[in-house]
Amino acid sequence: MPNADFKDYLHLHFLVFIAGFTAILGELITINAIPLVWYRMVIALVLIFFYIKIAKIRLKINLKSFLRFSVAGIIIALHWITFFASIKEANISIALAMFSTGAFFASFIEPIIYKRSIIWYEIIFGVIVIAGVFIITQSEIKYLIGIILGISSAFLSSLFAVLNGSFLKKHTATVISFYEFLSGILFISVYMMFFGEGFSIDFFDISIYDFGYLFLLASVCTAYAFIASVYIMKTISPYTVVLTYNLEPIYGIIMAIILFPDKEKMSESFYYGAIIIISVVFLNAIIKNSRKLKRRDT
Repeated sequence: MPNADFKDYLHLHFLVFIAGFTAILGELITINAIPLVWYRMVIALVLIFFYIKIAKIRLKINLKSFLRFSVAGIIIALHWITFFASIKEANISIALAMFSTGAFFASFIEPIIYKRSIIWYEIIFGVIVIAGVFIITQSEIKYLIGIILGISSAFLSSLFAVLNGSFLKKHTATVISFYEFLSGILFISVYMMFFGEGFSIDFFDISIYDFGYLFLLASVCTAYAFIASVYIMKTISPYTVVLTYNLEPIYGIIMAIILFPDKEKMSESFYYGAIIIISVVFLNAIIKNSRKLKRRDT
């Protein structure tokens, strides 16, 4: 792997900053979570399609792969819907703190998908994460619905990440995302037509500010961030990328406190719980990397 220079690491942290800023946009956009995600995926799909045409990437896949990508697309759509709904029901801090529990879910999902045994320290970390969530829940019970939505979002995110990891063995990330976004859009569209308000005039009547925020979310925070994250891994190790992305909730919560001080003011217990959860995520990544290096040296 080529040596990464300072600009590469700066670019990586910019991508993590963008990931944290996604939650800020979720607060600024006034429309509900479901139409928000529909607009995000539609705009991002169009932009990725233009990129595919410019880069001359082949989109042809077999039916089995399409069906798998479709399932993953529905999962990522539900992940985003529950994430933004968590922000609407509670606030950014709650949504991001609960999002950090994703590593706990991944420790149980990975053994099922990849058919490996559960690692003993992951169980211990899982118990600690549950303790952190319990502390937050006890102190912020008024945000219970937002907490449940945030935890659901973390589970769906972990499931999506594990599935995508298996897809990357045979397909490029750009092609995978194209079909996942397409299926996600179709899923939300069908849901809205049968169970929601459908595509009424009001659905497309959004303010210029909402459209601007949505375009920023879909272009910079989705299409660009995705493509850039793929290229950054050519010079920076996957472990460094994963570990750095654990800073996402920290960046997001700090930005939220600065931008929305009144709504984001939380109890001390919340921060104790959040620190416990985020610390476990970092520790898990560090231990995994050390074990991987030991296996490589033996």
